[in-house]
Amino acid sequence: MSRTKGGTTTHARHKKVTDAAKGYYGRRKNTFKVARQAVDKANQYATRDRKNRKRTFRALWIQRINAAVRSHDEALTYSRFINGLALAGIEVDRKVLADLAVHEPEAFGAIVDQAKAALA
Repeated sequence: MSRTKGGTTTHARHKKVTDAAKGYYGRRKNTFKVARQAVDKANQYATRDRKNRKRTFRALWIQRINAAVRSHDEALTYSRFINGLALAGIEVDRKVLADLAVHEPEAFGAIVDQAKAALA
């Protein structure tokens, strides 16, 4: 039986890595060994930053809600507003609340009034 050479498999594996490294600077884009290190590190960053993106968006929504709540009633804080929503039985997530605060202030004002009434 003749010997099987693995050139096509190796080439395909290397090509997959160098294609992923497209746009990188210097040897990182065309030398397999360096490109593999760069792609592995990039994938680590991508995995980590998918979690961080969720974190930063939630922080942004909370800041927007806090600012909008204080513009409707200066004595009301974000935490008391969220407590008032829970007491009023309003189950709206922070993403939707922040969107309402930015795009539909009068609807958000109605929600703030309901939360205030539940606190009183």
